[in-house]
Amino acid sequence: MTMTVTVPGLMQDFPLTTNHFLWRMARVNPRTRVVTILDDEGTSDETTLGDVADRSLRLAASLDRLGIRPGDRIGTVAWNTVSHLIAYFGVMSMGAVLHTVNLRLHAQQIVWTVNHAEDRILIVDDNLAELVFPLLADMPTVERIVVIGGGDVPEAPVPVQRFDALADADPGDYRMPELDERSAAALCYTSGTTGDPKGVLYSHRSIAVHSLIMSGSDVFGIAKHDVVLATVPMFHAMGWGLPFLATMAGADLVLPGRHLGARSLARTIAAHRVTWSTGVPTIWMDLLRHVDAGGDAARDGLAPLRKLILGGTKVPEDLIRRFARDLDVEVISGWGMTEIFPGGAVAATDPRLSTEDNLAHQTIAGRISPFYELRLVDDEGIVQPHDGRSRGEIQMRGPSVAGAYFRLEDEAADRFDDGWLRTGDIGTVDAEGWVTLVDRSKDMIKSGGEWISSADLESALQNHELVAECAVVGRPDDRWSERPHAFVVLTEDVPDANLKDFLAGQVPKWWIPEEFERIDAIPRTTTGKFDKKLLRSRLTHTDDRVIEGAPA
Repeated sequence: MTMTVTVPGLMQDFPLTTNHFLWRMARVNPRTRVVTILDDEGTSDETTLGDVADRSLRLAASLDRLGIRPGDRIGTVAWNTVSHLIAYFGVMSMGAVLHTVNLRLHAQQIVWTVNHAEDRILIVDDNLAELVFPLLADMPTVERIVVIGGGDVPEAPVPVQRFDALADADPGDYRMPELDERSAAALCYTSGTTGDPKGVLYSHRSIAVHSLIMSGSDVFGIAKHDVVLATVPMFHAMGWGLPFLATMAGADLVLPGRHLGARSLARTIAAHRVTWSTGVPTIWMDLLRHVDAGGDAARDGLAPLRKLILGGTKVPEDLIRRFARDLDVEVISGWGMTEIFPGGAVAATDPRLSTEDNLAHQTIAGRISPFYELRLVDDEGIVQPHDGRSRGEIQMRGPSVAGAYFRLEDEAADRFDDGWLRTGDIGTVDAEGWVTLVDRSKDMIKSGGEWISSADLESALQNHELVAECAVVGRPDDRWSERPHAFVVLTEDVPDANLKDFLAGQVPKWWIPEEFERIDAIPRTTTGKFDKKLLRSRLTHTDDRVIEGAPA
């Protein structure tokens, strides 16, 4: 029960909405740069936050004239560009709800999410029109398409307008409305590997509070002097909140579009003197390989880079060491999900600690961020102590944590327990709030009645010099119920990588996988995580891909 006592002289009850981000762009940081990368050769377009604020207002006025009202959903199918940034703030700040469509979902899922959200307008990059336009016949709520860019697009069954025409139109006397901070601002759908995607509805308040939390020096810590390269797609968990955090700080923002290859990233970092970036480990492992191939010239071009925030999967220890040793870059690992925003736990380095002690923190999930509360609950429903040993499902609550799924309150009620979100992650927490992820509950392997952590096995294998990537899943076994099966991507084509012997000194003998299966690449979900559902479906293999059998 919440107790409210009214006392004269309290602070102002000022609404925490995205409108303030626009105010700050226009009146505090109007000359801050926003750069969009246009191609793999590094051609770029540059504008300012002042211009973003102005064009966001113009877009909102145009949408208002088209009949869009507070609460209506507007979908975007777009890469990380300044136009997408304008859509973010123009749509949200007029009171409509921005649905960032995950363009990496398969076509049927894209249709499902647009229909479930009941999007009235879709804002689409011209280079994605071939993906979206053939699906429009199955999207009955979509009344209009707004195309970003001047490229040709196919015929459509609904009216088509150009984004620039709306974002450059005279706003007349239109003013952004005063919004309730608890009203809906944005909608993201999870990319879960089971069932239909689930919608997470962010409020204005949750976005503002998350931005304030992440601005802390022990969290993401972006400052005005930074140049931020936003590699996380803006359609994934609101781009980890970077469109808000960077603009609030007034940091220069570099938006890479779809140009995330190692060569393009290296060129972008060098050309725009990027100091701060994010992403899943994979793209940064690729960048290290590019540096290795390019020698001193490639390494010198990355000199401005100082900090990387990595997440989405466990960050390999070797990656952290190499960035620190070879490039003097601090790697900070973080943990989160669409339902809690990224950054629910963050492992910032502590200058008082040794390199090895910091590394021990950087290779786990991180320390619980402010205004997030966490508990561990075991299979019997008993809350476990924060002693660094007791395991349980991680459950979260806080102002930036989902309280339900959009229009699935009953169907997905089992994901919520008395105000706590059940994350599905298994972990431990110590007395100082350091969270260690043991595994996803669905990825734990139960062999002979005992649990095996696939994440721990992957972490150990990743340290082998010939292993570029690996993923471990449970394989049905008549005797033990399940046994580990490792999929590995090797850096060299060798008949025997001695992976069994390598693991023997690091994990219990009975943990060692029955087989190590060589594949060309680990399949991933749309958010860059290992697609273990697909791997389990591929467990029937040909003998030539098995490089080692069961240990003796």
